[in-house]
Amino acid sequence: MASANSWTLEIASPVAAVRLFRAAVLDWHTLAPKVAAHVVASAHPVEGEGGVGNVRQFNFTSAMPFGFMKERLEFLDADKCECKSTLVEGGGIGVAIETAASHIKVAPAADGGSVVKVDSTYKLLPGVEVKDEIAKAKESVTAIFKAAEAFLVANPDAYN
Repeated sequence: MASANSWTLEIASPVAAVRLFRAAVLDWHTLAPKVAAHVVASAHPVEGEGGVGNVRQFNFTSAMPFGFMKERLEFLDADKCECKSTLVEGGGIGVAIETAASHIKVAPAADGGSVVKVDSTYKLLPGVEVKDEIAKAKESVTAIFKAAEAFLVANPDAYN
């Protein structure tokens, strides 16, 4: 049986924590097709109203190695800009990955901006080896937050 693996990532942003969390995490299914249309073709809630247990589906363009992914929100503390989600379908589940989960916290920085902290854990299927997938995953997560950041800088009244 394969053991669990993990990776971590920190991303600094000039945008306040609450705004970045709302845009890049809570409302990413709405914002992504607008600001990252080259990667996210469409996205929508599948189950729930945005709280714990909610499932969202992201449909990707050919820029991604898989067509879609569904994630379930397992934990949410909007006041502390923190959440945990689990990949439930697509995104390599059943092909290369047995399980995958992410813990995201967007913390205020001393300069008025924020620091995004991502902890991702995953369990590969037997016989699967990681090559450059971790680097690609980190690049993808960074791109999400940087796209939301660019939108928020250009639209200072959004997500206040």
